This record gives sequence, structure tokens and C-alpha cells, in this order.
Amino acid sequence: MTKLALGTHPFLLGFEQLERLVERTAKSGNDGYPPYNIEQTSENSYRITLAVAGFAESDLAITVEDSALVIRGRQDDDSDGRVFLHRGIAARQFQRSFVLADGVDVGEAVIENGLLHVDLTRAVPDKVIQTIAIRKG
Repeated sequence: MTKLALGTHPFLLGFEQLERLVERTAKSGNDGYPPYNIEQTSENSYRITLAVAGFAESDLAITVEDSALVIRGRQDDDSDGRVFLHRGIAARQFQRSFVLADGVDVGEAVIENGLLHVDLTRAVPDKVIQTIAIRKG
């Protein structure tokens, strides 16, 4: 049996990038930390919420790189001179990536009560009907 790729289907012209996008997303290798939610806040807007308790604003960086929203967190280890009998809250760094579709813009980011909220909006494209003239050859 022959495997048919998305980019080679005769009715999907110009969708070769979609197959690469799916492969890139599958290889992202996110380990589940920090936990996050993605919610649809309206027909054309979304909100990503990450649990970043213990991280200050200066410990977090949000960038858009190559059509991906990348959120990084890095805490300084402030355990100098402190003696822990149990250390269950470690200074841990993370990187979370979310692939963005064309036309999705990153809005504001707000941190409150240990949760980082990042708002996204999707631009609604104008519907275009184009008539192609036929000429004799």
C-alpha cells in the first residue's frame, strides 16, 4: 500500500508547508512543564495560560520565532546559604512552543496569581472572488 502525503494530493495544491508544519509540531518534544490551557475567548481570539508560579516577570521571555510563539522561563538558583530539609520546588527552566497559523497575531501578555496569560487574535481574511479571463491560444 502506498502512503499518500498531504503535499502530493491532487486537490491540495500549495499545502506542502502543512506537512512540514505537522512534522515540526510532532518533534517539539514538550515535556509537560509547565502545564498550560488553551481557550477560545471569541470566534477569532484565543488565550494561552501557563502555570508559572515562582517566576517573576524578569524570569520570563516571550518571542515569536519562525511562525511559532516561544515562551521561556529561567529562574536563578537562590539557594546560597540556605539549608533545605526537603526541596520539592526546584528552580527549573522551561521552553514552550506553540505553532501559529498565518494571520494569528500575539497580543498582550499578563501575569497574575502565578498564571501567565498570552492573548492571540486571528485576522479574518477578506473573501475575494477573482474572475479569470479566457483567451484563445
